[in-house]
Amino acid sequence: MKTDNVILDKSKKFALRIIKLYKYLCSEKHEFVMSKQILRSGTSIGANVREGNRGQTKPDFITKMSIAYKEADETSYWLELLHESGYLNKESFESIYEDNLELLRLLSSIIITSRRNLKTITNK
Repeated sequence: MKTDNVILDKSKKFALRIIKLYKYLCSEKHEFVMSKQILRSGTSIGANVREGNRGQTKPDFITKMSIAYKEADETSYWLELLHESGYLNKESFESIYEDNLELLRLLSSIIITSRRNLKTITNK
């Protein structure tokens, strides 16, 4: 599916990276608890973005983007734990962590702009 929606594209690519990380953690590191948590939160970002993109109302869109933001923040936590506990080396951690931070920045911007636009519409 080709799209020019940056947040949809980046969140899906990130989910695919998370799935590869999950497979690596399970097969190579035999880590099953944190890997399951990061699989859930890391793939949920894109699922909520996609659902929000099909939202029926602006408030629905904002709610889904806010949930995606919370999932991305949770993913940061699991990535930090995986790195600090030795399951992820510095290079792998920094690469995927930076992608996650980019998603957080994009989602934050989308939420702020959408809320501002909603206030403008409702105050007219």
